[in-house]
Amino acid sequence: MSSVSAHLLPRALRNELHRLSNVFSALVVTGPRQAGKTTLCRMTFPGYAYFNLERPDVRLMISESPAAFLEGYRSGVIIDEVQRLPELLSYAQALIDEKPDSRLVFTGSSNFALISEVTQSLAGRAAMLTLLPLGFGEFATRANGLSTDDLLLRGGYPAVWSRDVPPNDLYRQYYNTYIEHDVRQLLNVKDLSKFQLFIRLCATRIGTEFNASALSNEVGVAVTTIQHWLSVLEASYVILRLPPFHRNIGKRLVKTPKIYFSDTGLLCFLLGIATLEQLAVHPLRGSIFENFVVLEFFKAAYHSGKSPQLFFYKDKSQREVDLIVDHGAHLAAYEIKSARSYHEGFFSTLDYLKKLLPDEVQTRCVIYDGEYELNGEDKQVLRFTSLASTLAAFR
Repeated sequence: MSSVSAHLLPRALRNELHRLSNVFSALVVTGPRQAGKTTLCRMTFPGYAYFNLERPDVRLMISESPAAFLEGYRSGVIIDEVQRLPELLSYAQALIDEKPDSRLVFTGSSNFALISEVTQSLAGRAAMLTLLPLGFGEFATRANGLSTDDLLLRGGYPAVWSRDVPPNDLYRQYYNTYIEHDVRQLLNVKDLSKFQLFIRLCATRIGTEFNASALSNEVGVAVTTIQHWLSVLEASYVILRLPPFHRNIGKRLVKTPKIYFSDTGLLCFLLGIATLEQLAVHPLRGSIFENFVVLEFFKAAYHSGKSPQLFFYKDKSQREVDLIVDHGAHLAAYEIKSARSYHEGFFSTLDYLKKLLPDEVQTRCVIYDGEYELNGEDKQVLRFTSLASTLAAFR
């Protein structure tokens, strides 16, 4: 087994992997392709054997005698892309039941295939974790001197930061190789042009409520097809769904989720943005900034081994709060602005929500692209790169 390069960026999820490896016999790490799952697992467990099920010869070898294979490596093995051989998880169940000191690590890039298999075969025996692309805190040391637009255009895929792969080259290849090929296979799409139109239209709708009927009319397929395509993109970690906030507060609240992409670099590619100059004047630049910030909250939760409790507020009067974090005992509400200058009006909907839920909303915060910051008792103004203390609440 070749060693994993030590100069690669450390991942926040590594601590949780270490902790859970002492609790569970099996770990399952899911997330989008190329997000760094293999590197993370091999850095965390350098003494484990490694097998990649993307290789047909490896798949064939293991499938001939799965039980014997797992028994032979039960003291420590990493098996990549296990959705290629999902029945292996059933054999893992039998091994763990007989020998609970086994140490098995599985990775997969298709949540669709894995969740049902893990639920059926490894319930109570495995910890399931999600790795998204790099969060700002993970690549901040290499982002010195870069502009906000640079960060948005580069996104968080490790190859951009550890190997200096030009973003547009990376995301073109990523789209052609993984999204059009893998996702299209999952969807059994016959007319590729319609799927291409669909995903690019999704990119133009980031930060807005997902309207399947409108997309159905524009793409020329049934509403049920649009909904299925979205669910597969979500299961493949291309798109993240932000649900609406609900409380019995006597207000008519919207019930449709918003959508965001799991990486702003990929999002820029889908929008046809290849340069900083194009991004600076693009009409969706503010929405791309919002996508970046919302992603930081998703990453903070997932990379701490938690399920995101993230929502947005919007009522029929069009009052809207970009992000609400439910911490259980209290709520934190955030307004996201791409502006570089602070304006007191930024707090208007946050103050409205505080009046609506005075006992629950304990934090109101504006996250923006300026320099001025305010750290009051229950009111904050933060530059988006100063989110570290806020996101530490997830750990």
